[in-house]
Amino acid sequence: MRILHTSDWHLGRALNRHQRYPEFEKFLLWLSQTIISNQIEALLVAGDIFDTTTPGNRAQELYYRFLCRIAGSCCRNIIITAGNHDSPTFLEAPKELLKALNIHVIGNPCQDVADEVILLKNSQNEPEAIVCSVPYLRDRDIRISVAGESIEDKSANLISGIKDHYARVAQIALDYQSDHPDLPIIGMGHLFTAGGQTVKDDGTRDLYVGTLAHISAGELPQCFDYLALGHLHQAQIVNHNEAWRYSGSPIQMSFAEAGQTKKVIMLEFNGKKPTIIELPVPCFQPLAKVCGNFAEITACIEKLKAEQSNAWLEVEYNGSEIEAALSARLQEQIKDSNLEIKVTRDRTVLDKVMQQSHTNETLDDISVNEVFLRCLDANGVPEEQRQELIHSYNEIVSQIHEEDVNAE
Repeated sequence: MRILHTSDWHLGRALNRHQRYPEFEKFLLWLSQTIISNQIEALLVAGDIFDTTTPGNRAQELYYRFLCRIAGSCCRNIIITAGNHDSPTFLEAPKELLKALNIHVIGNPCQDVADEVILLKNSQNEPEAIVCSVPYLRDRDIRISVAGESIEDKSANLISGIKDHYARVAQIALDYQSDHPDLPIIGMGHLFTAGGQTVKDDGTRDLYVGTLAHISAGELPQCFDYLALGHLHQAQIVNHNEAWRYSGSPIQMSFAEAGQTKKVIMLEFNGKKPTIIELPVPCFQPLAKVCGNFAEITACIEKLKAEQSNAWLEVEYNGSEIEAALSARLQEQIKDSNLEIKVTRDRTVLDKVMQQSHTNETLDDISVNEVFLRCLDANGVPEEQRQELIHSYNEIVSQIHEEDVNAE
C-alpha cells in the first residue's frame, strides 16, 4: 500500500500582502499528478489546510477542485485533519458529503474517540492499515480551566490531556490490531514536539502560550508504525525516529525559508514497516534574501539578473551610510528583469530607531506611529517639517489598513 503524507498547505496565505494563489494552484496540480503517477492509495493531510479560519473563495475553490480531481483517481482514501489555523466547523461542514467520496475530515476531537480511528481498505475491501486521525487539540478540548492555576500547572494539564487523548485513540487501534496483527498503525497529529526545528519568522505559531505543551516523543503512543505530523514548516524526523515525521509546508512560507527544499513523504507498506521516500516539491516561486551595503546588494541583484532569475526579493540594507531613495534606486535596477522586490528594509534607520531605547525593546514592541516618530528624531527632521510628514504618514497607514480589510 502506498500512502502520501503532507501538511501545512496554508491556502490563501500572502507574503507581505502579496497573494500567492498561482503557487498554491501549481502545487495542488503537481500533487495530484504525483499521486496518480506513483499510484498513491491514501493521502494524509495533517492540518493547516487553510491559512485562516475564514478562507476566501479562491482558497476554497482550489481545495475543493483538488479533492474532486483526486476522488476519481487511484487514491481510494483521503484523510484530512484540522490544524491550529483551520476552523474545525468550516472543515467539517461538508463532512457527510465528502465521506461518500472516501474523504474523511476530522475537524474537532470526536466525542467518541473511536470515530478518529479509520480503517483503510484495498480494492478487494480488505483492511490494509489503521489510521489514528487526531486533529489539533485546542486547550478547551482537553483541559478544564481552574481558578488560580499556575503556568506550570496549566502546562502539565495540557500535556496530560494531549497524552490521554492520543492514548485512548491508540488503544482502540491496538484492540483492532489484536485481531489483525499484520496491519500497521499510522498516527496523525498537529502539534509541536519538543526539540522540533523552526526558522525564525517562518510563520510557525506557538500553539498555546509560549512553549507550553511541547510534547516529547516519549509521551506519545509508541505503537505508531508511522506518525504523520503537521505544524512545523521544516520537513524533519522526530527524535531520530525515521518513521515519525513532519512533512513540512509544501511552499516556502516566508523569506526565512528562502532556498529550502520542500517535500512530501511517500510511504510504501509491505507489512508493518514502511519504506519511506522523500519526494521534493518543485519551487514554483523562488524567494531570495539580499543583505549588505549598497554595493553588495546591487552586485547580488546583477548576479540574479544574469541568471535570469524570477525570484521575489527581500532586500535588507545594513550599510553604515544613509542611502537616499533606496527603494526607488533598487526598483530602477530591476526594471528590465524578472525580479520583484517585495520587501526593502533599511537597517541603518531601524538600528538608529532602536538605539534610542534603553530597554530590551524589539521592533514588535513599538507601534508603527512610534517607529515613525523615532525615525524623525534619528534623522534630525526639523519640528516645522514634522506636522506635514506625520499627516502624510497617517494617511498611508490608514490606506494600508483599508486595503487589508478589503482583501479579507
